[in-house]
Amino acid sequence: MKRMAWVRCLLGACLGISISTVIAIVVSAMLGDGTYYAVHPQLIQDMGSELAAVVLQTGVSVLYGAAWGGASLIWEREDWSLTRQTLTHLVICSLATFPVAYVMRWMGRDVMGVVSYFAIFLAVYAGVWGFQFARMKRRIACINRCMQQWGSGAE
Repeated sequence: MKRMAWVRCLLGACLGISISTVIAIVVSAMLGDGTYYAVHPQLIQDMGSELAAVVLQTGVSVLYGAAWGGASLIWEREDWSLTRQTLTHLVICSLATFPVAYVMRWMGRDVMGVVSYFAIFLAVYAGVWGFQFARMKRRIACINRCMQQWGSGAE
């Protein structure tokens, strides 16, 4: 289990860098001025240089992705209910994501920014929960079919 956690964290770290790059591309495209913004312009000011801001964002994205990757093991805890899995994953990922979004300036640093951040985060989580619920339902149906086939074959 520990080895799998390390593997997931490593894969998540790589994914974290990829996600931060995609976010930068999407934000740059939304601004529509033809410029690629590797990081938020205010983060450059905060850090003193673009390079320092990019290094910080890359390092934080590695940690952020690793947290999400490691947290993905929660979905494999078959001894936990879907609600417990979802809430545990939500808490871990919220604790990993909120400070990153705040420091990296991926969200507004005012009340409205925090409220909209959590609204979006919870909406995404509702989707995650729905997906996991449907997946678990299919898994249970498959187990039930296998048990019925095994039971009918034993007679």
